Amino acid sequence: MKPYVDRAAFYLTCGSLISILFSIAVSQILLALAFAALLMSTEKLRLPPIRLPLALFIAGTVISLLVSGHIRDGTPQIRKLFVLLVLLLVYSTFRSIFEIRNIVLLWTLVATLSAVRSLFQFGQKYQQAAQQHQNFYDFYVGSRITGFMSHWMTFGGEEMIVLLLLASYLFFSKQPRWKTAGWFFAAILVVSMVLGYTRSIFLLGFPIGLLYLLWFWHKWLVAAAPVVALLAFLVAPVSLQERVKSIFQPHGETDSNLHRTITRETGVAMIRAHPWFGLGPEQVKAQFEQWVPSDIARPLPTGWYGHLHNIYLQYAAERGVPTMLVLMWMIAQILWDFGAALRSKLASTEARFVLHGAIAVILAILAEGFLEYNLGDSEVLTLFLAVVGFGYIAREAADVAA
Repeated sequence: MKPYVDRAAFYLTCGSLISILFSIAVSQILLALAFAALLMSTEKLRLPPIRLPLALFIAGTVISLLVSGHIRDGTPQIRKLFVLLVLLLVYSTFRSIFEIRNIVLLWTLVATLSAVRSLFQFGQKYQQAAQQHQNFYDFYVGSRITGFMSHWMTFGGEEMIVLLLLASYLFFSKQPRWKTAGWFFAAILVVSMVLGYTRSIFLLGFPIGLLYLLWFWHKWLVAAAPVVALLAFLVAPVSLQERVKSIFQPHGETDSNLHRTITRETGVAMIRAHPWFGLGPEQVKAQFEQWVPSDIARPLPTGWYGHLHNIYLQYAAERGVPTMLVLMWMIAQILWDFGAALRSKLASTEARFVLHGAIAVILAILAEGFLEYNLGDSEVLTLFLAVVGFGYIAREAADVAA
């Protein structure tokens, strides 16, 4: 009976990881059950070798809360630390690259179903704009496709992570069984991601991660990528071309350029005033209005001012510069560890697909993080932590191979 109890934590963890693509509530219930099952099992509790920066990040968050003077208001961020259990559960229960590959393929299947739903949503929105005689761009940017999610940023972030892992599998894995279907699913996911019109994802995060993978797959494709991107732009629908151009030619308040300029300047003001411990968890949202620089005209342009749309400014303003730097230290150590495993040149091919995929995801998250508070999203954070756990399991597989 005991072996079944031991593996219960693994299957519940798998359920949590898969369900995050369509329901955060289901995912977190399964996460709690997986943790309880792990405690009752004979499995050893394990964390990757990033325990020190992880502990310091948690400590920095708690200290920031305690000195903020707003302990009750900041407790949601303490509760969100629950998501960190993903790292513990993945590293404690997963045993092989085979299990990781299966999760990547299941993620691909669920994400593709979500993408297909989003394509129908796109068609419906196009029809609605036409029926209401509205300019499609103005109608759509404020209410985009979401797939199984409730917001397009969450949806796009999940697609980006799954796509990069799928691309790494297609490029580096020697297991051919599902590759034909994988290429087909990848095409659907790319179309859906681009039609999401989320610039930080399809113009920044995903391209950075993809270029990394292409460099280690076929270097000449990196040189060809700008040409392919230009050709894709030239044949793209006019509204998509406008979305790309909006980086430099925004459509007034329809695009978030000015809104993000204001959040950036406000974040800098917060950090200058509270560099050590920040304003405290949840206080960026609560105190935003009072920190907006006086030279910025009121009323503020349309946009979400609940966070700073930048992971570096957000963590520094909310929890202090030292805590933000600890987080960057942890991510840098992860990248170093994965890169070192790949540089050993003795890792099995399947381990290399996981390691390359993990690095691509991290680079994409870091790049997109300049324009979005992506790690503040529990769904994206869950996938990110799982990928980190997968990378350390693959690193162990590389050590065994060596």
